[in-house]
Order: sequence, then structure tokens, then C-alpha cells
Amino acid sequence: MKLISLLLTLLLISSSAYAQLTNQQKPTIIALAPHIVEMLYDVGAGEQIIGTTAFADYPEQAKAIPRIGNYVRLQLERVIELQPDLIIAWKSGNPSDDLARLEQLGFNIVYSQPHTFEDIANELRHFAQLTGHTVQGEQVAQKFEQELAEITKNYQGKSEITGFYELWSRPLTTIAKGSWPQQFLNICQVKNPFEQVITPYPQISIEQVLPAFVQVIIQPLSINQKEREGFNWQDWSIIPAVANKQIIQPDADAMHRMSIRSLTALKDLCAKIDTTRTILRQKHN
Repeated sequence: MKLISLLLTLLLISSSAYAQLTNQQKPTIIALAPHIVEMLYDVGAGEQIIGTTAFADYPEQAKAIPRIGNYVRLQLERVIELQPDLIIAWKSGNPSDDLARLEQLGFNIVYSQPHTFEDIANELRHFAQLTGHTVQGEQVAQKFEQELAEITKNYQGKSEITGFYELWSRPLTTIAKGSWPQQFLNICQVKNPFEQVITPYPQISIEQVLPAFVQVIIQPLSINQKEREGFNWQDWSIIPAVANKQIIQPDADAMHRMSIRSLTALKDLCAKIDTTRTILRQKHN
């Protein structure tokens, strides 16, 4: 009995030590963008997030995370109060002066800056490694890459149609090469008449859209967008997409956040574009 008791005691001690070690390996995190929050939940590190910024509303549990600022300003005193082990910041989406100050104060800052779908998989792996979830991160990243390859293959041979991507309505803003949404159009085989514009997110006039013979309009809308207002295309029935009622309104949050959800948005968009392709083909026959 004494031997059994000793073994149980040793087992409890080792279990406690393992638990402490595991906890030590999983740092507390402040995640400074909605897409970072989503990726951390995807790799299993959601419960480690102790602070985030405005609009980090997915998954549902993320709504309960304390807010410590937005893309304009961070509450530095709250960050100091929370004392996170790790801050994951959005390189182009957070105030650089606040981040510089936090670095000066000695906080460990890692930057997120995904430009492509492939970057999402890489960041999933990186965040998983940093937060103690390497196995789950690798599984999630591999699944993401496999699904991306499958979607890309499915639409490779599709006939190209001309589309206009409405990023914003006032002023009318679209996308070009170097923008995040351009890869959606490339994979779904949509020709963007403004792709070669130098700036990634050019502001244009309706007069520039008219001669492009646009066959489909992609108008992502978000619950965070004021009054969910888009451009009033119905006033321009001269545009083929309007005349044929081919205006697609995907979820902007899913499309514009660099996370696993963007792949679902890609799949849905390509399927809707394919429906438009079929409708146009039937009209021409």
C-alpha cells in the first residue's frame, strides 16, 4: 500500500508539474486585429487572448474579449495593465507610433501582414508555434492549403468574364493588383478592368466603369458598414451586369479578413460567378 501511495503521489506531482509547464508554454496574448483573433481561435489559442481591438467579433466567443483600442489608437495604459506575454499586431492596420512605444516599453511584439492566401497558412503555423499549439496549427494550415488547391483547380479552365469589384461606395473605390481581393478575382476567372492601376485601391468615377462592359458586379457588404449602403447601380442599367441583374453581395467581413473564413468566401464567390457565367451563356444561345 505504501508503494501504491508513493506512486500516486509521484504521479500527482508529475501531473501538476506538467500542467504548470504546459501553462508556461502558452503565453497570454493581445491580438490587435480581427483576422489575428480568428486565426488564434483556429489554432486553439483563443482562450489565451486577454485583449483585442474593435470589430473583433468572430467567432462568437471573441465578443467577450476586452477591447483595448482600434485601428486609430491603442490604450497603452490598458496594455501595460494587462501585461501580455505576447502582442500580435497588424503591420499595416495598427497605429505605428503606439506599437513603437510598446516596443520601447519592452513588450514582445510579433507582426501579422498576410498578402495572399498562402500567407494565411504560413501565419497559422507561426501563431500556433508561438502559442503552444503546433500540432493543431499544422493540421489547420494543411487543410487550408488543400482546400485552396482544390478550389483553384476547379476554376482553372473556366471562361473569363469581366467584373467590377466595389470596395466602397462613397467615394466609389475598387481594387487593382497588389490588393487583397484581387486574388479572389484571379482564382474565380474574373477580368478586372482596373487591375493594372498603380494604386491597389483606386478611387474612380462611374464614367470610368461604363466603357468596361462589366458583366458582373461584386459588392461586398458588412454589418459594420454604415447602413450597409452600396453604390446605387440601379441608376445605370446601361451596364450589362445591371441589365442582367448580376450583382453579387458577399459578406465583406469574410472576404476582407485574412483568415480561414476567406476561403469559404472564395468558394462561395466562385460558385456565384459560375452561375453568372451560365446565365450569360444561356442568354447568348
